[in-house]
Order: sequence, then structure tokens, then C-alpha cells
Amino acid sequence: MTYVVTDACIRCKYMDCVEVCPVDCFYEGENMLVINPSECIDCGVCEPECPAEAILPDTESGLENWLELNTKYSAEWPNITVKRESPEDADEHKGEEGKFDKYFSAEPGEGD
Repeated sequence: MTYVVTDACIRCKYMDCVEVCPVDCFYEGENMLVINPSECIDCGVCEPECPAEAILPDTESGLENWLELNTKYSAEWPNITVKRESPEDADEHKGEEGKFDKYFSAEPGEGD
């Protein structure tokens, strides 16, 4: 098992999860984070820290595409280990439906 970041993170990118991860397995895209499934130790400390409830265990049904996306982009995007400010409009996008189709960007973020 591993944890994955879902589209609930897109345009929110709160980064509370980054601060608590003991193995630094988060990677930053332009408008979301992903988890490297090979590095995640399944400790679960990140899941309750996410205000957007974007982090879920991959054992929940229907998350296969998110596991693939996290795997792909954690290999391409820079590692992030330090929490930064969330986007100014993060709260406006919290809970919004269909964010992947509307906003997903494959561009990397800044990282550390």
C-alpha cells in the first residue's frame, strides 16, 4: 500500500503534508503535489494533515489512475520537503469538482 494525492490538491496545494512526511516523498508540480509510491512508507501521517482531503490510501477503489499519475510525475517533478505558502486562491478551489480537467498542469513546481 501507498498513499496518493488526488485532484482535490489541484489549485489548493496547501503543503501541510510536506512538513510531516518523515521520508520526504512529496514532489511539486505547478499546481499540485504528488507522492512517490516507491518512497512512501505508508505511515499515514500526511493524510489527516491535508485540509483539502486530497491524500488517500491506494487501497481505496478507483484510485488506479491517481497511482499512475503520482508515479509518473514524482519521477519528473522536483522534491519538496519544506512547506511554503499555498496559492492565494486555494480556499476558493477547495472542494471544487472536475479540477483535473479544468486545471491540471504537467509543468514542474519549484521544489526546495
